[in-house]
Amino acid sequence: MSGQRKNSKENVLELDAIVIGAGFSGMYMLKRLRDELGLNTRAYEAGNGVGGTWYWNRYPGARCDSESFYYCYSFSKELLQEWEWSSKYPEQPEILTYLNHVADRFDLRKDIQLETRVKSAHFNEKTHRWEILTENGERASAQFLISGVGCLSTANVPAIKGLENFKGDWYHTGKWPHEGVDFSGKRVGLIGTGSTGIQATPVIAAEADHLTIFQRTPNFSVPARNEPFTPTKQKEIKANYDEVWEKARSGHGGFPYSPTTRSALEFSSNERTAIYEDIWQEGGFKFLWGSFADIMVNKEANNTAADFIRGKIRETVQDPVTADKLMPHDHPYGAKRPPIDTNYFETFNRDNVSLVSIKESPIEEITPSGVLTKDEEYDLDIIVFATGFDAMTGTLLKIDIQGRDGESLADKWEAGPKTYLGLQVAGFPNFFTISGPGSPSVLSNMPVTIEQHVEWISDCIQSMKKNEQVCIEANVEAESDWVTHVNQIAEMTLFWEANSWYLGANIPGKARIFMPYAGGLPTYFERCEDVVKQGYAGFEFSA
Repeated sequence: MSGQRKNSKENVLELDAIVIGAGFSGMYMLKRLRDELGLNTRAYEAGNGVGGTWYWNRYPGARCDSESFYYCYSFSKELLQEWEWSSKYPEQPEILTYLNHVADRFDLRKDIQLETRVKSAHFNEKTHRWEILTENGERASAQFLISGVGCLSTANVPAIKGLENFKGDWYHTGKWPHEGVDFSGKRVGLIGTGSTGIQATPVIAAEADHLTIFQRTPNFSVPARNEPFTPTKQKEIKANYDEVWEKARSGHGGFPYSPTTRSALEFSSNERTAIYEDIWQEGGFKFLWGSFADIMVNKEANNTAADFIRGKIRETVQDPVTADKLMPHDHPYGAKRPPIDTNYFETFNRDNVSLVSIKESPIEEITPSGVLTKDEEYDLDIIVFATGFDAMTGTLLKIDIQGRDGESLADKWEAGPKTYLGLQVAGFPNFFTISGPGSPSVLSNMPVTIEQHVEWISDCIQSMKKNEQVCIEANVEAESDWVTHVNQIAEMTLFWEANSWYLGANIPGKARIFMPYAGGLPTYFERCEDVVKQGYAGFEFSA
C-alpha cells in the first residue's frame, strides 16, 4: 500500500481512492481497494460510527426484512462461521453490532474518517483526479471516487405548514436520537404507513398513552414470523452456506428461495389459497418471490395475492370501519415496497390506537398542540414522521459533484438519473456508484447486490492498473441505451401502477422515472459479466 501523501503547498491529502460512506457498501469497498489492490484509500463517513443505514435508523421496531443469515457479507467464510445471529429477522442494534464487528475484524477503522461529510467533489481534467472538500474544510484528491452513500439515507420531512410552531417534540425515523425516545404517558401521532411506520406502530403503541396513526395510503403487509435461532438451526445454516449463497445469487431478488415457474392462474381458487396460506404462515418475502412467478407481471395473478392479504386484514382487525380504512386498493401488491411486519394489523385492536385517513381528511397544518386535519384537531405530545427518504438520488445530489467541463450531477439528473449499469455516469470519469440508479439495488437483498458491485468495481480498477489506464468513463450512447432498457423492463411489470418512491413520487417536484432495475439479479449479473468479456463494452478508457 502506498503511504498517504499531503501536498504541503495546498494542504491536500493525496489518495488513490476515496469512498463516501461506511455502511455495507463503503466498508467492503474500502477492504477490497486497500487489501486486495493495495490502494491508499480513505472512507469518509458523516456519522460518528460505522453502519450506514443501520447507524441512522434506530427508530422503535427497526428490523431487517431479509433474513439475518443472508443479510450479511459472504466474502469471508470465516466470518460466516464465527458470527451467530440471534433470530430470523435481526433488530437494528444487532445488525449495527455485526457491522462494528466487521470493522474491527478487518481493521477498517484506521482508514475511515468519521463525522466528516463530503461537501463537494470536482473532477480535475488536467490531473485526472477527483478533488473533494469536506464540510470540516479538509481537502483531499484521488484518482478514483466511489459512492457508497446508500439508497435510503436522506430523510424526507414533509413541508407541513406550522411544524415550527409545534410545542411538543417531533422526530423523523431516519434521524432517530441515539438515546432513544420515551413514549410512556404520551399522546403520539405517527405520520406515514410505509415499511418504517408499519415496523414502528406496534412498538410505540405498546408504550404510549395513545397512538394516532395518520395514513395517506393503506399498505399491504405480510407477517415476518420472527423466531429465535436455535443452536441446531445455526449449525444447519452454517453447514449449508455454499448452497445458500448460490441460491441467493441466482434468485431474482437475491433471496435463497428455489425459483418457481408456476402461475397463480394455473390453480383453482382453493388450491391457490392453500399455497398462499402455507407461505403466509411461514412469513417473509417468500410470499412475493416464492409463491407464483407471475405476481409482478400479470394483474389478474396479482389480484389473487392482493385479495388474499385483504382477507387477512379483514380477519385480523376487529372493527370493520378500521379494517376498511386499512384495505389497500390503489396499487398492486408489491408495486410499492412490500413490508413485512410483527403484529401490525393486530395493533389496531388496541384501545389506545386510532387510525385517521388523511386521504379522506387531509392534514391542513401542525398546530402548537398537535395536528389539524380538515375535520378535527388531534392534541399530541410527540409527532413521529415515518415519511421515508429522498430515495436513490437524494444523498448524492446533496453533494456538489461536478464532472467534465464543470457539469454538475444535479443538472445532468434534473430530468431523472442516468447511469450505465447503475455503476457509472457519462461525463464523470473514475466515479463509481454502488447500488446506483439503474441497478437492482432496492429490489433485491442488498448485501448480494452490494458485493457484486464492489467486486466489479475493484476488478475494473485492477484491470486499469494492469493496463496502465488512467480514466474509465461510460459513454453517452451506452448510458442512454441502459436507461431505456431499465424503463422498458419496468414497463413489463406492475411497478408502474403505483406512485412509489421507486419512481420518486414521494418527493414534490422530483422527476418521475423508474430508478431500480427490475429484470432480476441473474440477468443483471450476466449483463455485467458480458460487458467485461467484451472489453468493458460501453466504457471508454484513456491511457
